[in-house]
Parts: sequence; C-alpha cells; structure tokens
Amino acid sequence: MALLRLDDVEVAYGDMVAVRGVSMTVGTGELVAIIGSNGAGKTTTLRAISGLLRPRRGRIEFDGARIDGLTSSDVVGRGIAHVPEGRQLFPTMSVLENLELGARTPAARAARDGTLKSVFDLFPRLGERRRQLAGSLSGGEQQMCAIGRALMALPRLLMLDEPSLGLAPVMVGAIFDNLARVNRDGTTVLLVEQNVLRALRLCHRAYVLENGTIALEGPRDRLLADEGIKRAYLGR
Repeated sequence: MALLRLDDVEVAYGDMVAVRGVSMTVGTGELVAIIGSNGAGKTTTLRAISGLLRPRRGRIEFDGARIDGLTSSDVVGRGIAHVPEGRQLFPTMSVLENLELGARTPAARAARDGTLKSVFDLFPRLGERRRQLAGSLSGGEQQMCAIGRALMALPRLLMLDEPSLGLAPVMVGAIFDNLARVNRDGTTVLLVEQNVLRALRLCHRAYVLENGTIALEGPRDRLLADEGIKRAYLGR
C-alpha cells in the first residue's frame, strides 16, 4: 500500500486552477521527485498535501486515511513534515530554538534530545552554530536548519520544496547527499525541485508536472534517458 496517495486532485486559487487531475503515489521508503518548470503546480501540490490549501476536487490519503480537509497541524501530527521554499526560519531566534520548534507533537517532544543529536550528526555545522541567530547563517546553513527542524518532528514523510534554490553548487551537493542519507535511514521523501538533473539522479521515481497536470512519470533511469526530458530540462 502506498504511504501517500493523490487521486484526481484539483487545486485552485480563486478561479485560476493551478493543479488539475493530479494522481500520484509515494511508497514507504521511496524518494520521489516532482519536477517541472516554474509555475507548473509543484508547490501547490505540496501545499495541498500539507493542509495549507484545500483541494477543490479529489482525494489525498496518507497511510490509508484521508487527510484532505485536515488542518496543517493535524497533517503534521499524522507524520508529514514540509520544508517550504524560502526555508521560513525565525531569523531572530537561535539555531537551537528553531530546531526545537520542530518537535511539536508529544512523541517528538519526548524524543527531542535524541533527535537533536541525530540532526547534529547529520549537519555538524548546526551543532557548531547552535547558539547563533538563524538569520545570520549562510543560505546553505539556513537550508540545513530548515531540514533539521522538519526532522525534529520525526516525520514518516519529509516533503521539500526547492531545497537547492539560491545555493552554491557545492552546498547543493551537500544538501542532496544528506537527503539521500535521510532516505536511506528510513524516512520517505517527496522532493520538489527545478534542478532536474540533480533531482533525477537522487530519486527512485519522478513525476513531471506541466501546466498543472502530470505529463510524464516513471523510474529515474527511464526519465533520464527520455529525449523529451533531455530537450526540455537538461539542455541536450
């Protein structure tokens, strides 16, 4: 059974339909990417899953239970953590305080010390800068902090929106290596990313969104070899 399932989901902003007829699955333990150009509906899809937007039509299920219509807090309580585009840290709070805010559920609070150690093991820079204000971190360090905060919630599904945006290539590589490690350690990952080549190299499967609909889907190797993908996204 799929951990996450979307069936015929439509999401609109007023009269403008941003996502139409989207159906997809994410299996337990998978790392799945959603790729596509800017404005294709990728962010809207994540926001609908996390409860920030209410689908106009369709069904979203997590672990067999329907979650469309739940509040974002309830979705977090079910085991879904969302790292938004732009990171949205609290800049005048320390790294440690930002991380601790991620442990909101009773289970996450009870495991906070152990989870914090795991986050610092994954991102040693955060441990070194734990007392530093989040707003004074570099862009890459802020992204690490945002991912760490999400992991503090002990998610079964970690969703990330454009984690490479605005980062230097060496930092992008480090972030993606850490996401691979998070996935290997057992966390299911759903990744939205404009860096198509990096996303396809990282994921197990991917969906291609164009104008709010799924234009293509399949395993990593098949999409990397697809001539349409090469022309549209890889400049080949």
